[in-house]
Amino acid sequence: MKKERQSKILNLIENQPIETQEELQQCLFDAGYDVTQATVSRDIKELRIVKMLDANGIYRYAVNGGSSPKSIKYIDMFAHSAVSVVYSMNDVVIKCHPGMAQGACASLDMMKCENVLGTLAGDDTIFVITKTEKDAAALADMLSEIIKQG
Repeated sequence: MKKERQSKILNLIENQPIETQEELQQCLFDAGYDVTQATVSRDIKELRIVKMLDANGIYRYAVNGGSSPKSIKYIDMFAHSAVSVVYSMNDVVIKCHPGMAQGACASLDMMKCENVLGTLAGDDTIFVITKTEKDAAALADMLSEIIKQG
């Protein structure tokens, strides 16, 4: 049942804009799944679903980088290496545990985040340049969510 439900969640968020857990819970209920908010929250965490800014400027649930085992590996590596994310204008600065920035930066590069122009890693800091300030804000929000879920 869990696999079916999680598959339905992935299908729902890929095919329609879902902005809240309550909205996702209602969509699941409409599809015949009687789930609690706590179950939806656990599924979101297990599936590595994050809120991302879509083309219309609306934050909605999305699977970051896809849900293949390879992409989950990169997300996990980033989540366990990074400590915090901030942005200013179109720049994003990611603080990492000492010695972990280059690995986290390689993971970030492999996630193939949209609108990232380039990355640069030192020992404990990653510098990311995005196309616009809106892109930087969306990337910072997404990466903060990954760190929080990690």
